[in-house]
Amino acid sequence: MALVVTALASSGRRGAASPFAVVASVAVVAGGLVAAFTASVPSEHGAWVAAYLVLVVGVAQLVLGVGQAVLAPRVVPGRRVALELGGWNAGGAAVVAGTLLDAVWLVDVGGVLVVLALALLILGVREADRRWRGWLLAYYAFAGVLLVSVPTGLVLARI
Repeated sequence: MALVVTALASSGRRGAASPFAVVASVAVVAGGLVAAFTASVPSEHGAWVAAYLVLVVGVAQLVLGVGQAVLAPRVVPGRRVALELGGWNAGGAAVVAGTLLDAVWLVDVGGVLVVLALALLILGVREADRRWRGWLLAYYAFAGVLLVSVPTGLVLARI
């Protein structure tokens, strides 16, 4: 973590990472609150929403957004960050709403938005400096797991 903070500070890229870090933190707290509120009346949807908010909307967003800010060869333009952030979070909201409302079409729309945002995040690091090679491979591996998970989740939503 210290390496990431140092890299962000020295590159002047904290601005590109901050929105992802803030929204991801809110999502993790929201997931914790959902878990707390649904603990007395456990439900499959409550546990799933809590996990999705923490792991996908929170942790994954943090890893991808901060990772891009560190690995991208240049400062990521604000419009691009807004598209990535908006797509990721609108997609996450649509997946959660579609799940709770049993609206599979809404889950599909959310999944597509998440994949589009993920594609932008992946493209944002494609020209990363070679000194970050190990971290870039880890970033791609993490993104690859998500790229496989989204369609898998969309199929499971139909079962």
